Amino acid sequence: MAYYERRLPHWHPKGRDIFITWRLEGTLPPNRYVPADGLTSGQAFTCVDRFLDKATYGPSWLRRREIAKLMVDALHYRETELRHYVLHAYVVMPNHVHMLITPVIEVPRIMKSLKAFTGRAANLLLDRTGLPFWQREFYDHWVRDGEFERIARYIENNPVKAGLATEPHLFARSSAARRAAGLATGSPV
Repeated sequence: MAYYERRLPHWHPKGRDIFITWRLEGTLPPNRYVPADGLTSGQAFTCVDRFLDKATYGPSWLRRREIAKLMVDALHYRETELRHYVLHAYVVMPNHVHMLITPVIEVPRIMKSLKAFTGRAANLLLDRTGLPFWQREFYDHWVRDGEFERIARYIENNPVKAGLATEPHLFARSSAARRAAGLATGSPV
């Protein structure tokens, strides 16, 4: 099992599905917005995700059609052309991204490739230079037995919970929309 640590610990058992979330730089306030004590890591993640869903703090560049398309295209390119992973579910929210994958290469390499390419390309579209696009860290969770369907539903229902769509398949920047359109998205969920 691969393990490394930055601010967060990262466990990546070989052959296991991984749920990954990352966000734009500057989308969380510097002060504490999650209760300090008594939360599991999952509960803390949910608090952060709910805050991000509101998109009331910091940039929300992923709302822009051309930047969201860049992100969706990059997710699929790394699956179909580079074969970095099998992509099961994803959603591109206004300020963060969720994906559920089965990695073929190491997760840090996947994230470095994905974030470096999309960050540079998005900054070009935004006419920004020398500024970080993505937060350095990302959240990941290896999927335990029985969690796969729940996590896939969580990802695809995220726009509904955030009030961006009334049904998951109506949000264009997600695997639910691709599935409804009859387009391939990794293994079916």
